[in-house]
Amino acid sequence: MKSFISIGCSNPIISTGHSSADIGASANLEVVDKFCYVGDMSSVDGDADETVEARIRIGRNKFGQLVPLLTNRDISLIRRVRLYSSCMQSSMLHGSETWPVRKENDVALQRAEMRMVRWMCNVKEKDRVPSKELRERLGKDDIILILQQNRLQSYGHVLRKEDIDWVKKMYRI
Repeated sequence: MKSFISIGCSNPIISTGHSSADIGASANLEVVDKFCYVGDMSSVDGDADETVEARIRIGRNKFGQLVPLLTNRDISLIRRVRLYSSCMQSSMLHGSETWPVRKENDVALQRAEMRMVRWMCNVKEKDRVPSKELRERLGKDDIILILQQNRLQSYGHVLRKEDIDWVKKMYRI
């Protein structure tokens, strides 16, 4: 077994198979089940599970770094929400325009976000405050709604491209 470590990824990726691909006279590449590229996980099955997990982990790390600010009652809630949206939410949704998300991925993103929101608002789960109420209190949308808006915005960019553009051609396949 070989492990591959990318600078942008925190976990090494382990190859479960011993197959390789010959791409020429002097090059031979090992085939792996999943790998990290620019901080996102790609897997052979093409789903977004690994990517969503990696993005949630990145968001939690950012949250951990900014907990003193995000839970500070001397800072207005509006500023804390802006900080949360610009740092945690954007890092969790980075590249999400191309994810083939499933319901399980949506649920994982919502749970991770609500843990951070509850901590920011100093609300415990035993307090039984609904997520919807917390979002209204903060004046922010559900992370899944933002994910969908990002996907639609990206799709709009593709539709506005010229017909000869390779990106637009890929959508027609």
